[in-house]
Amino acid sequence: MHSFHFITPFIINLVSSIILITRKSHQESNLQTDRTYYQLLRQQLHEHKNLLIAPVVLVILALPRLIISYVSKCMKSSNNSWIYLIGYFISFIPSMLIFFIYVLPSTLYKQEFHKTIARYRTKIQRSQRVFHLSI
Repeated sequence: MHSFHFITPFIINLVSSIILITRKSHQESNLQTDRTYYQLLRQQLHEHKNLLIAPVVLVILALPRLIISYVSKCMKSSNNSWIYLIGYFISFIPSMLIFFIYVLPSTLYKQEFHKTIARYRTKIQRSQRVFHLSI
């Protein structure tokens, strides 16, 4: 069961990324007849490399949890409960690092993140001005 929950999301992410990149390359090749499909595919792979790198990084981050689940097999006494506690906390690492894995490598997501932060800053500054004026 652990292996299934470990490998299945990785395969789904990787296959969907490959399908997305190849379909976009195919659409581009229909529009740009002066360039070959393989040139466009190489360009799309370069532009969207974060879609292929992210699932691999998530697997690497989740690997300690899988190793702990196989090594510890079953808990015979309460003396080994720290192994399960460490495995539990290790399982949160990939979800905590999603921002660094998906948003920061992507130029589009990073730009949207900066726009959102700027919007929230202006809203906070406006509400502080209104609060100071009401006092």
